[in-house]
Amino acid sequence: MVKYIYQNKNWTDFTWDDKAINAVFGEVRLMQGKIIGQMNAMGFSAKEEATLTTLTLDVVKSSEIEGELLNYDQVRSSIARRLGINTAGLVTSNRHIESIVEMMLDATQRHHLPLTKKRLFGWQAALFPTGYSGPYEIEVGRYRSGEMQVVSGAMGKEKVHYEAIKAELVEAEMEKFLDWYNNDNLLDPVLKAAIAHFWFIIIHPFDDGNGRIGRAITDMLLARAESSGERFYSMSSQILVERKQYYDILQKVQHSTGDITEWLDWFLHCLKKAMLATENTTQRILRKAEFWKLHEQTLINGRQRLMLNKLLDGFDGKLQTSKWAKITKTSADTALRDIKDLVEKGILQQTEEVGRNANYKLSDFKIE
Repeated sequence: MVKYIYQNKNWTDFTWDDKAINAVFGEVRLMQGKIIGQMNAMGFSAKEEATLTTLTLDVVKSSEIEGELLNYDQVRSSIARRLGINTAGLVTSNRHIESIVEMMLDATQRHHLPLTKKRLFGWQAALFPTGYSGPYEIEVGRYRSGEMQVVSGAMGKEKVHYEAIKAELVEAEMEKFLDWYNNDNLLDPVLKAAIAHFWFIIIHPFDDGNGRIGRAITDMLLARAESSGERFYSMSSQILVERKQYYDILQKVQHSTGDITEWLDWFLHCLKKAMLATENTTQRILRKAEFWKLHEQTLINGRQRLMLNKLLDGFDGKLQTSKWAKITKTSADTALRDIKDLVEKGILQQTEEVGRNANYKLSDFKIE
């Protein structure tokens, strides 16, 4: 009995039902064009901000899917520096974040270059610069030499979700994958992104980091589909939202005889939702760009700029003097002076609460 898809003869001759995915595929392609059109009409600085926000989310959320929480501001600063984007409040980031950012930017900014074994080894080594994944020493910068199982549950009660291709077959399987990736140009790159993701995850060629590398390969093909390294939607953010369904559908289709219609359908719907989420982000970025255009001559200090950007990005909770002081690492008196200055300039306004419970919000401003 065939348990896994790779046990079928010619298992990579994937099949799917075009009719079942045509509608959502058409919508995705239409939305891609619409988003690029909207972004091109936004102006240079707003477009830069959109790319920076999306790439930051992609790096942070792809790691979060694997249970690793990265510092958003450090990731954002690292990307901004590497892309030469001038942005306020840059912070230093650690070596680990720098390596992960380098991997993602290599995939998206150099999407036109071939995908090679050496390049993949570099990506995997970048994810694990110490040679350890948590407390465990792992094989880095090479294909795995041991067997691979995806397991959950307590010790002694483990449940095997997936048993990957045998280690001695990995090299040959990856050669076939890379040859297809680099030379099959008949497939639409969006469909190719979905197939590449599934194919790579099935091989599971590395000791660790397969999920993140699989998503980087997806982003690389999506960038190629748009002939642009500018990213305006984050697939990883949406996969994180649908993480359970993501693992469920991979687990289900890994047992198929070669028909991957269900995986393609899920992938395309996930991509569509990622693009819909971008429309909200775009509105926020446009509003932020217009705000700073409106206030380019207004005297605003560094602390005020930091806090205004947080408000424009969608500040969580109510803004009080104590929060201002804590975030800007200053005294309550200085925080209050900063706030009152912005109230006098008509940029902030006090809500109904008074005294110690006084809250502040951005005043409405008109976008021309």
